[in-house]
Parts: sequence; C-alpha cells; structure tokens
Amino acid sequence: MSFEDSLSLQTMSATCSFLFFSFTLLFSFFSFLIFISRMKPWCNCDICKSYLNMSWTNRFINLCDWYTHLLRKSPSGTIHVHVLENTITSNPDNVEYILKTNFQNYPKGKPFSTILGDLLGRGIFNVDGDSWKFQRKMASLELGSVAIRSFAMQLVNEEIHTRLVPLMVSTARAESSRVLDLQDILRRFSFDNICKFSFGLDPGCLLLSLPVSNLAVSFDLASKLSAERAMMASPFIWKIKRLLNIGSEKKLKEAISVVNDVAREMIKQRREMGFNARNDLLSRFMGSVNDDDYLRDIVVSFLLAGRDTIASALTCFFYLLSKNPEVEAQIREELGRVVGPVQELANFEQIREMHYLNAAIHESMRLFPPIQFDSKYAMEDDVLPDGTFIRKGSRVTYHPYAMGRMEHIWGPDCLEFKPDRWLRDGVFVPACPFMYPVFQAGVRVCLGKDLALVEMKTVVAALIQRFDIRVVESDQEPRFAPGLTATLRGGLPVRVYERKC
Repeated sequence: MSFEDSLSLQTMSATCSFLFFSFTLLFSFFSFLIFISRMKPWCNCDICKSYLNMSWTNRFINLCDWYTHLLRKSPSGTIHVHVLENTITSNPDNVEYILKTNFQNYPKGKPFSTILGDLLGRGIFNVDGDSWKFQRKMASLELGSVAIRSFAMQLVNEEIHTRLVPLMVSTARAESSRVLDLQDILRRFSFDNICKFSFGLDPGCLLLSLPVSNLAVSFDLASKLSAERAMMASPFIWKIKRLLNIGSEKKLKEAISVVNDVAREMIKQRREMGFNARNDLLSRFMGSVNDDDYLRDIVVSFLLAGRDTIASALTCFFYLLSKNPEVEAQIREELGRVVGPVQELANFEQIREMHYLNAAIHESMRLFPPIQFDSKYAMEDDVLPDGTFIRKGSRVTYHPYAMGRMEHIWGPDCLEFKPDRWLRDGVFVPACPFMYPVFQAGVRVCLGKDLALVEMKTVVAALIQRFDIRVVESDQEPRFAPGLTATLRGGLPVRVYERKC
C-alpha cells in the first residue's frame, strides 16, 4: 500500500469517526428537546418553573430548604414536581403507608437501581425482591451478633485512641494554626473504620503523613458522580455519556474500576488465607455467598452506608454543638457523672447510660439527617392516605429533612436545637419512626442503626472530654454539596483547644 493510500484511509477513518460523533451529539440534543417538549404542558406551575429556571436559588441556599418551604405551605404536606415525575411528602401518615402498610407497592425501583447500578451492583441498597430479602436476613443475623458488635466497638476505640485523639492533640498544640476541616477528619475516621469492618482492610486515611488512599478518593468520586446522575433532567443524558465514555461517565467508570480492583483483590486474598477465624463482614458473608461479584456488591453497599452517613451526622452534630454551648455543658456533666473525671474511652454499658447524649445526637439528626430524602417507585396506581393520587411508575419521595422542620410534627420550636424534647424524667424516649424516618422505618428500617449510634456516641464522648471544638464561621448557614449523603460544601473549619481537666 502506498503512502498516499495509507493517508487516504486514515483521513477517511477520521472523517467517519467525526461524522459518527457529530450524529450522536445531534441525536442526543434533539432527543433531549423532544423530552423537554413533552414535559412542556406540565411545566406551567410555579414549582416546575422555579425548578427549571433555578429561580428558587434567589431565596434559598439549598434545594432541601426550598422543598421544606413548599411542603410547609402545602395543606396536605405533599407536593408534586411534575418535571421530575416526583411526588414529595412530609406527611407521617404517607410515610407509614409507603414504608409499611403498602410496602410491596413501593420498591426502590428500576430507575433508582439503574442510577446506582454501576457502583452498588446487586447490593442490598440497590435491589428489591428475593435478593433484598436474602441480604437483609444475612445482614440481620451478622449485625445482631455479640461477636460483630464487640468487633465494631474494638475497631472504633482503637481508631479513636491511636489516631483521632492524637491528631486532635497535635492540632491543638500546634504553634501556627489550630484550624482544621473537621468534616474531612471525620470522613477519614469513618472510612478507616468501615473498611476494617467490611473488608478487614486498613486504608490509613487518618494517618495524615501518608498519601490519601486511592480507594477513598475513588469511592468518594464514584459516590458523587452516581448521585449527579439523579439530578439530570433526563436519564438519557448520562446514558449517552456512558455509551460514548466521555465526561463524568468516563471518570465514574475509572473510579469504579479502582473500587472493583481493591474489592476483588481483598476477596481473592481472603479465600486464599481462609476466612473462618475473622470477624469482618466480608469473611462472615463468604460462608453464605460463593459468587465473588455478588460479594463485592454486598460489601461495597455496606461501605457506602457506614462511611458517609456517620461522618455526615457527626459533622452536623459538632456544628450545632458549637452554636449551643449549654448543650455541650450538659453532655460534659453527664460524662463526668457516668464515666468519671478520668479521660478514658467510655465502654458500651456507660454509653447506654448517657441519655442526654443520645437525645442530643437524635436531635441533631432531626435537623440535619445524613440522608435528606429517599425515593421509591410505584408498582401500581395508588392513593396515599392524604388523598394524593400516585401514578404507576412514578417516583414517590419522603423527606426527613423537611419533616424535622414541621411545626405540626415537632411544635413551634421545631427549628431550635433542643435535646430535652427527647427526654421524659431524664430518660431517652424515641419518637415514632414515621415522624422521624432518619433510619428509614417499617420493613426497610436500618439494620446498622444501633452500631451507628454507638459509634457516634463514642466519638462525641471522647472528643468532648478532651477538647473544645469551635466552628470558625458558626454564623453561616450550612450549604450542602450534591451527593448521596448530606455533605457540607467547603467542609467544617474548626479551631481545636485542649481542655485542662
């Protein structure tokens, strides 16, 4: 073949590639226009117009605050965002109906599982039916065992004693600057814990002298980009980007590849070394699951649940505590009474005796739930208890963030941080889970609730005993970044002072 023929073939190939790419882009553009035009008859209401033109940002800094405003104005506590085919409710009767009474009609649904499918696969948070029942039964048996609870407590105490407290001490004693991003520190802490608990792997994220774990970076990016799929006007957009392997979908694919590589290597090593004598979730699940890809999906789902939710809850707790010193003082008084003046980590029995601390953490999550909303998809046409008609295949969302700010649920002081609302004669009294669906409720109630609360209370007790933690700009209202869990945009800069006891 001559040089001219070779050059001609290369030119033809490049031209065909360009034409194919151009055709794909034009097809995508016109398909999107068709999608928008079909929605146009639905978009004349104020809510849809505000959503599409982003005019809600003129009054609210967070989308969840705008939804809260709309739900407060609604007589039924339910609104429709037609452009998203989404019915959003803050009505406890509706929540009970969706999560318990007519649970079978409101699964996670295919649209949700498609959005998170690349990251979570067939994991418990992304499936329905028999697969969900199998994983839930298996997880319930394991998470409820004394051995796994002791193992979790041991991991938390070790991470606090050997890494978290020394890091805070070095920050407090630093001569130059005492400012650190507490959200980042708590995310690192949580990731170390959940990796050791899930995989038996220690990424060492809280060892600041080491490079940031590639697994942690990739997992964060995969979670963020998966969540952004749900915010697009049409799933067609991200599906085309995935097909062409461009933009955010290319980054998502690369990030998930890193997560998969680590997970599969851990599974391979565990099978070679044996798993019977280990307590991490991967080892315990291996006795029931032989499919390595399925194992990966199960454990990655627990990784997602145990890392971001706990870090989010603790971050918002310390934000509120810095603004409410009287609450901090009462927690310290309870700590001194239950644990004593010696700066030792509280044990499990002492943690259970701390009713005011338990109340303060629940109150914090009432105002700032780690999962601000959760959606299901209707299998069949239905009518909610408040009379709202739900069309088959449409999305139905309950909104814990908004529910925590409703006067008819929590009273006229619903926007205030008052742990005492959870106490009766000094004893913690839980709220109805359908008024407070922070851990979901009904059939899908969070299996890791008790473990999560113990971890949070242990961390809070350890830090409050030893340090004064003050938010640098406590007057600013929190701004949330897009994601699967509530993350503060810009982190939480704090100053740390060592207490003299």
